[in-house]
Amino acid sequence: MRLRLDVAYHGAGFKGWQSQACGNAVQDHLENAFAALCGEPVCLQGAGRTDAGVHAEAQSAHADVPADRMPLRQWPGALNAHLPAAIRIMGAQEVSTDFHARFSAIGKIYRYTIWNGPALPPLERDRVWHVPGAIDPERLAGACGLFTGTHDFAAFSARRRPEPRQTVRSVHAIHCEVAGSKIQLTFEGGGFLYKMVRILAAAAIRHAAGRVTLEELAERLASGTPRFLQTAPACGLCLVKVVYRVS
Repeated sequence: MRLRLDVAYHGAGFKGWQSQACGNAVQDHLENAFAALCGEPVCLQGAGRTDAGVHAEAQSAHADVPADRMPLRQWPGALNAHLPAAIRIMGAQEVSTDFHARFSAIGKIYRYTIWNGPALPPLERDRVWHVPGAIDPERLAGACGLFTGTHDFAAFSARRRPEPRQTVRSVHAIHCEVAGSKIQLTFEGGGFLYKMVRILAAAAIRHAAGRVTLEELAERLASGTPRFLQTAPACGLCLVKVVYRVS
C-alpha cells in the first residue's frame, strides 16, 4: 500500500528534511518510525527539501508499506507514537503507485513571517525573523509585485551543486499581510530555487526599509546573474502546502 502523508514539523531542532549522516533530519525520524512499525527499512520520498530550521504545516511524502500491517486510519497515530513531539503526521491517505510526492506536485505554497517591532515576544522565538526597524507596507507590496510572474530568478537564489538546468520560475502570487507587528508574505508558485523564497523575502524587506530601490531590484532580476544577496533566516519560513492536481 502506498501511503501519502501530510507531515507537520517545528524545524528548529532538526537538520532539515533530507536524511543526514547525523540522523537528525525529519526524514530520518520518519523512516525510523516506519522501521519500528514494519520491522524492516522503509524508504520515504518527500515533495522536496527544507533547510535546517525551516518549518512545515503540510510537507508531503509517500512510502510503500505492507498492506496488511494495519488499517489506514491507524497509521497516523502509530507513527506519531514513535516520533518526536516536534514532528507530527497530520493525515494519511492511500494513493496509487503512480503517485510520487515530488514528481506529481504542481506547486508549493510557502509563508515567510517577520516580526516588525522593537522587542521580539518570546513565544515567537524560532518562528519569525525579527526586524525592529521601520518598514513601509506600500514599498513592501511594490517589491512583492515586482517578483510576481515568470522570471529568471538566478540572481535571487543560492548556488547549489548540481546547479539547476534552468532558473526560470513562475511565482503565481505573493500575498502580503500586515497585522500589527506581524508581517506575513505568502508565496505561491510552481516551484522555487534553492533559498529563493528566503532571498526574495529579504530583498522585499530591504526595499520596504529603504535600503534598496525597486529599480535596483528590477536590475538584479533582469540580469539573471547570481550575486551575493541577503538571505532571510530559516526560522521565518514555513512550507504551508504542496499542491497536486488531485488532492
